[in-house]
Amino acid sequence: MKKYIKIVFAVCFTLVIAACSSSDDTPNIPSPYDQYGTPFDKMPAKEDAIIYQVNIRAFSNAGTLNGVTEKLDAIHDLGVNVIYLMPIYPVGIVRSAGGLGSPYSVKDYKAVSTEFGTLNDLRKLVDEAHKKNMAVILDWVANHTSWDNAWITAHPNWYQKDASGNIIIPPGTNYNDVAQLDFNNQDMRAAMVDAMSYWVYNANIDGFRCDYADFVPQNFWTQATTALRKIKNQNILMLAEGSKVNHFAAGFDYTFGFGFFDSLKKVFNEGKSVTTIQDANAAEYATNYDNSQRIVRYTSNHDVNWSDGSPVTLFGGKQGSVAAFVVAAYMKSVPMIYNAQEIGYAKKIDYFTHTPIDWSTADAGMLTEYKKIIAFRNTSNAIKRGTYKGYSNDAISAFTMETDTEKVLVLSNLTSGSAKYIVPASLSKIAWKNAFEGASVTLTSEITLQPFQYMVLKN
Repeated sequence: MKKYIKIVFAVCFTLVIAACSSSDDTPNIPSPYDQYGTPFDKMPAKEDAIIYQVNIRAFSNAGTLNGVTEKLDAIHDLGVNVIYLMPIYPVGIVRSAGGLGSPYSVKDYKAVSTEFGTLNDLRKLVDEAHKKNMAVILDWVANHTSWDNAWITAHPNWYQKDASGNIIIPPGTNYNDVAQLDFNNQDMRAAMVDAMSYWVYNANIDGFRCDYADFVPQNFWTQATTALRKIKNQNILMLAEGSKVNHFAAGFDYTFGFGFFDSLKKVFNEGKSVTTIQDANAAEYATNYDNSQRIVRYTSNHDVNWSDGSPVTLFGGKQGSVAAFVVAAYMKSVPMIYNAQEIGYAKKIDYFTHTPIDWSTADAGMLTEYKKIIAFRNTSNAIKRGTYKGYSNDAISAFTMETDTEKVLVLSNLTSGSAKYIVPASLSKIAWKNAFEGASVTLTSEITLQPFQYMVLKN
């Protein structure tokens, strides 16, 4: 990959970036790389994204980037417009993580792991995704590196150390397979921004999902997002795996709905009132003053799938998991789907090993439900951009999403028993239609939803 680097410009790039600690100081600077490909001209607006997380090790029998490329049609047919790839980089020496090692233990920020393929394989995946109007974002691990990353020996001062001068693991964790970087070091920051830029230039990727974002200083994220957005004449999508509202100020488009997911689990597993989900939504948006910025909501991802189980396991079987997904996809959110949840895959997926998903077990009916839910979201400005208002009771998640020209009412019974709902007078007077089929629906003052039944109505 060194053939893509212009050494003179790379040195200048690093020195200039190192002198900057905030976005206000980040200048327009000559690129140290040639641009591969052309800017993607179908980038979704941030409110319009449907994100699909791919665990490369599990997604295909081969466990490679080419294995993902071969199934792009299936991802596209689901209604997805953003593919999020888990880390593609060489994994460091295996310590406590076991198996093939954690993909979040990065040995080289500027390489594709031979486990997954080559740079050309990544380029092919991105090119083919772009042809299908899907963006591709990479997982980025800024907080720490593997213990055999070249930075450890070449730049030990780029890492945090204890009183005895020993490089430490991330404070407050048991992540023994990774070493904590020191964001007080401006040279390290410059090298990190350069490495992120490398992939925008050399693989034409469209953004990043940034791991462990709450524990990386905000002013670094400001520096990185500002530099990245100057590279190409297009939007890039930046997702913080964190809950701090200041991520939006740093340039991120999305934060993670940790609180929403925890509330969803408590409803299904502890019998908590469904109003706790409504409360979690309010808390996650309490200090977000830009209506275009969204919380990414999910019923599964690589972490919770492996630690807690699949949505089918967590949320009352296949019917319950779909009822939960409707709320996650429509409640003022950008939905994220973890590979195979759309087919009702019930097994845990160990992302430390090569454990291929058995796609032959797909539940066709469940896949149809997911496609239907996503298809309506893709056509509804009220769901994507509307104003939210909650009407939930103890059993039923009820809310509206509304613009000047469209109003959508979502009712989803998140319990295993039938549940009654008193319809607010302001909602019962509206001439509704079934959002999926178009048939007229008249709401009476009281309705009953069957276990895990959901209704989506529009005016």
